[in-house]
Amino acid sequence: MLGFHYCFLILCFCVSLQLVYSGHEPYVMRISCGARHDVHTAPTKTLWHKDFAYTGGIPTNGTTPSFIAPRLTTLRYFPFSEGPENCYNIKRVPHGHYSIRIFFGVVTEPSFDNEPLFDVSVEGTLVYTLPSGWSNHDDERAFVEALIFLDDGTASLCFHSTGHGDPAILAIEILQVDDRSYYFGPDFGKGTIMRTVKRLSCGVNDSMFGVDYGANHWGGDRFWGSIEAFGRNSDRPISTKNSIKSTSKAPNFYPGSIYQTALLSTDNEPELTYTMDVDPNKKYSVWLHFAEIDPSVTSAGQRVMDISINGDTVFPNVDIVKMVGGVNSALVLNTTVPVSGRTLTIALHPTKGTHAIISAIEIFEVIIAESKTFLDEVRGLQSLKNALGLPLRLGWNGDPCVPQQHPWSGAYCQFDKISNKWVIDGIDLDNQGLRGFLPNEISRLRHLQSINLSGNSIHGPIPIALGMVNSLEKLDLSYNFFNGSIPESLGQLTSLRTLNLNGNSLSGRIPAALGGRLLHRASFNFTDNAGLCGIPGLPTCGTHLTVGAKIGIGLGACVAVLLIATCITCWWKRRQNILRTQRIAARDAPYAKSRTSFNRDVQMARSYSHEHTRTAAENGPPLLS
Repeated sequence: MLGFHYCFLILCFCVSLQLVYSGHEPYVMRISCGARHDVHTAPTKTLWHKDFAYTGGIPTNGTTPSFIAPRLTTLRYFPFSEGPENCYNIKRVPHGHYSIRIFFGVVTEPSFDNEPLFDVSVEGTLVYTLPSGWSNHDDERAFVEALIFLDDGTASLCFHSTGHGDPAILAIEILQVDDRSYYFGPDFGKGTIMRTVKRLSCGVNDSMFGVDYGANHWGGDRFWGSIEAFGRNSDRPISTKNSIKSTSKAPNFYPGSIYQTALLSTDNEPELTYTMDVDPNKKYSVWLHFAEIDPSVTSAGQRVMDISINGDTVFPNVDIVKMVGGVNSALVLNTTVPVSGRTLTIALHPTKGTHAIISAIEIFEVIIAESKTFLDEVRGLQSLKNALGLPLRLGWNGDPCVPQQHPWSGAYCQFDKISNKWVIDGIDLDNQGLRGFLPNEISRLRHLQSINLSGNSIHGPIPIALGMVNSLEKLDLSYNFFNGSIPESLGQLTSLRTLNLNGNSLSGRIPAALGGRLLHRASFNFTDNAGLCGIPGLPTCGTHLTVGAKIGIGLGACVAVLLIATCITCWWKRRQNILRTQRIAARDAPYAKSRTSFNRDVQMARSYSHEHTRTAAENGPPLLS
């Protein structure tokens, strides 16, 4: 009864898991590089989005060197003049596990090398180097495919020039898969990347993608190459139309079609052997697929095999029917092996029965993901790149420190074992024709020990924030156009031993903390700055005023100017009033003069009459009486 309950719970879990996957489609992003409009490709009408605002480079017409590549007519190439590193940065990618596939192309213009060779990195880890002759093969060499966890919302895919042609990219696919897809053991997870080396469907004529099989979308639309035989007269293909059990299940969602065909060994060569070239000193994850579709085998014990890789038995006594409970049912075996040589050989030796059988093979290179650079320091370098107007030829795209084979030119890295991250400990960009300014964001580079920006045309003040880089030992800003005063914060850099500020337009008093350092074997150069003062060898400074005093003087001067302007205005208005009054008086003067003369005459006449008037007594008797 208890066993029944366990079976019921497992059944419910499987059903609920299938409901989750059936109700939630995986994230899919397909980009047709260089395309100005969305494109649909036949026969499945697959949507490829236009290439817009992901990267630099040059869009142009291109050709697909392999039938495996999608039927697209444009690509994007990256000339070396735009820098040795160029990246696609795809944003708003949900956190999860992804299959990333990059198809390579060939520029159709005759002046271009028909087969560029370059390196490819994903999220700062080098995953592939294009081999010579890649464009002449219809197999996995037409693209690179890798399984990786993305947890920062972006996907960074970079292409590194190696001096042989310009990288040319035809298309990019980012396809979400199950978080435990291709789980291979304790090392599986965010610290590893699995690059597809080979994926073969045995006993078939045509190579196909998962979409051609009608596979579950959570399978990542894998490409299955075809192989009809491992060797001449050593095996033969068989097939069945019976449906295969236990396929298209989480987490790998294998299509059932790959188990309906197989290679079967012959009487001439009972052992099946497959050999392929690999890179030496790598670790490989091998996935072997089986289904007992041979009509001559109907029960357990009729076919038992030992499976070895490079001579070491990794799966002894493999009885397909016994292990899966019957015929026409899928079995997947996985192991991870280190390979020191240049070949990987898989051998299937029958110990019971006369023939060996296999349906499909997958081989992945297990790559340890590179530790990335501190994000805050990357952002600091990006701000510096924009502020200084860095030339395109320097690149500065992707991660500055990884892959270690392709660090940024002019940026020096150091691995911090405590944080398990890369940090920037040096910048050397002297005589690069830089014409911008030094931003405050340089303080984000808190592990810097050396900065050399001499011999450029950088202008503006030295940022105060530079004094926050406490680890700085050498600062060379000589022969630029820096102006303003030397920040007091530079005096706080107790580790600073070399300071070259000569050949600029700096002014003001040199901070006392820097002047005192000259007595302790520090090498400072302040010459060729006409306005600097305060240390021996430079002009003597005048009365030193604090910032507050300078502000007070400035405000006082403004008030004085305002008062003077007010007085002048009042005087001018008063003067105008006086002049106006005088003009009025002058205009009325003739009338006033005539009135004054008349009054004077009247008064004189009255006075005269009064003086000559006499009484009757004085005049005598009247003449008439």
